[in-house]
Amino acid sequence: GLTVYLNERPGLPVVSAGLVFKTGSAVNPLDKPGLANFTAAMIDEGTATRSALRIAEEVAGLGGTLTTSSSMDTLQVSMASLARTFPQMLDIVVDVVRRPSFPDAEMERQRASRLAQLVQQRANAGQVANTVLSAALYGPAHPYGATDLGTEASNKAMTVADVRGFWQRNFVPNNAALVVSGRITEAELRPLVERAFGDWAAGKPDTAPQRQPRTTAARVIVVDRPGAPQTQLRVGSIGAPRATPDYESIRLMNETLGGLFTSRININLREDHGYTYGGNSGFVFRREAGPFMVSTGVRTDVTAPAVSEILKELTRMREGGVTADELTLAKDSMVRSLPADFETSGRVTASTVNLFAYDLEPDYY
Repeated sequence: GLTVYLNERPGLPVVSAGLVFKTGSAVNPLDKPGLANFTAAMIDEGTATRSALRIAEEVAGLGGTLTTSSSMDTLQVSMASLARTFPQMLDIVVDVVRRPSFPDAEMERQRASRLAQLVQQRANAGQVANTVLSAALYGPAHPYGATDLGTEASNKAMTVADVRGFWQRNFVPNNAALVVSGRITEAELRPLVERAFGDWAAGKPDTAPQRQPRTTAARVIVVDRPGAPQTQLRVGSIGAPRATPDYESIRLMNETLGGLFTSRININLREDHGYTYGGNSGFVFRREAGPFMVSTGVRTDVTAPAVSEILKELTRMREGGVTADELTLAKDSMVRSLPADFETSGRVTASTVNLFAYDLEPDYY
């Protein structure tokens, strides 16, 4: 049941690969925010035959890289290497994905690291603003209301059994895709994949239950940071899912609103009023409707005027749309940026992962 994408790139003798699973933080139990991300962090911390140190040494000895990550929609193990060492790198990936051991010592090390990251986030005004906005938009009964990292309480309570259970349920081939990009042919790749994954048993991965957001009734939320010379502003709402038929139109609209350096929001706040070094807006597209937000940092003494100008630009876009010149500029920006998504084998892999994650056709791009 494993899906395999191959992008043959006969140029440089390198190969990039990603093994992506179609479950992420959105399937976390409400009492265990951060579980998917904790699992991703633990996958390469030891296997039945390799310690975390040995994994790192072998990857370095092959001149490769091995990383793990998660988002609301996916969990991914990524690697890159020379073409000639790809078979050995794939062996390591197979080992960490199919035979992780979740050592107690590494679990505690990761726990300490994650708790430290949470402390650092609380010291960063921008991250605090993002976290508070997500909680305000979605509430405590929706996974989008928490960050991928989870909370201090959930990270303290997380057990090896929790992580192992998530891995057992979701690391199954019918929930995964292997994306390979680089100097490798189908004739070379097929036997490697069949040997590595041919006996991998299918399973029943977790599915995200349909939970309705509980958006706060509050319209202004203040996080007081006495003495701060700047205000981190977020003006947000719930946006649209990645599957919306308006996806391309929404992205074009946002280029004019707050996506480009020459966007209305940035010109207004930075050039016309001098409130900030920069302001932007964006939609976070996920399987369910992710947040839309306008983000900027302004002098504290112009906090209220900056909010007024942001709301003015949102109203102007809603009521007036974009001009022909703005639409042309937005289209040119998006079309001319597409080559960068295929510039390297790593970028090709990342772009192809989106096809699997969001059920797009192979010829989407």
